[in-house]
Amino acid sequence: MAICPTDLPALDEQATHAYPHLFQALSEPTRLAVLQHLASGEHRVRDLVAHMGLAQSTVSKHLSFLAQCGLIRSRPEGRATWYSLTHPHELAGLIAAAEQLLSATGTRAVLCTHLHHPPANQKPLPDGHPSGVLSGNSATGAPLTGAAPAPTTPRQESL
Repeated sequence: MAICPTDLPALDEQATHAYPHLFQALSEPTRLAVLQHLASGEHRVRDLVAHMGLAQSTVSKHLSFLAQCGLIRSRPEGRATWYSLTHPHELAGLIAAAEQLLSATGTRAVLCTHLHHPPANQKPLPDGHPSGVLSGNSATGAPLTGAAPAPTTPRQESL
């Protein structure tokens, strides 16, 4: 029995494009490594460069993609910019679900424990700011657009 196309529900075009973008962000090993580092707390580009042994331009490119997906946010502080996860608890749930699916299909794979147990005081990005990138001037005291209060998670200089 053939399925009549008129019997199928309409596809949500926005969702059809959003899911691949999210999974593309998680499918690149370097971006996944960046997320694992950020799960331990805020990092600057130079911290990630030192941890990962990659070029600054490579790390910046991956941070930009993760920000476009809304997975990370940036917080300027003087001449430095600090990066952190926007929704660490939701990301932990997604990683746990992926590990269960991998296990069910015969692959045992476990990422770092930081992704499974984000710091309790690491707050998600406030609603209404999907880009994951904050703007403003912390040096002058001007509010950061969409910014929550500065995280209390201690900065991680190394893992």
